[in-house]
Amino acid sequence: MTTPRTLPHDDYITAVSEALDKAGLEVKDGRTDDSESRGTYCYLSAVIELDMMSVGLQDEQPGLLLIWEWHTGREAEHGEPDRGPVWQFAALKDDGSTEYPTDLPVYGYAAPAAVVEAARKVISSEIKPGNFFNSGQWQGWTGGLIGGSWQKADQLEAACAEWDARE
Repeated sequence: MTTPRTLPHDDYITAVSEALDKAGLEVKDGRTDDSESRGTYCYLSAVIELDMMSVGLQDEQPGLLLIWEWHTGREAEHGEPDRGPVWQFAALKDDGSTEYPTDLPVYGYAAPAAVVEAARKVISSEIKPGNFFNSGQWQGWTGGLIGGSWQKADQLEAACAEWDARE
């Protein structure tokens, strides 16, 4: 029997998923991974799929993905993200594909409650696909950053940096 690999962000994504469920935004699926980028570098990732039936929108929107990624920054010179974490969202389409992910206006290590609030704003269309962070300002979203950072953000950052050093 193989023991599942533990990743630095497992506990964080579990905390966010539990907060979403508790708030009535049921998690349909969730997974963490250490993904390859450009076939050379790795990054940490998580995808949480919300069950749109739990919010009564299954007819209007098949699903909503909340995406968390932590990048090493090594591939930034090739147009990939700088070092650190980011939250994004993408709507699922009827055919199972997604739109291009859009940044969520939360800290990279956002408190679970902040991710819940941001997800609610996506569901209510206050935050729309295409709202993005550019040159230090949000384009299309005027509400600023939502909520604060997770209470264990420093520990998570250290664990991600340790993971990066081993990769």
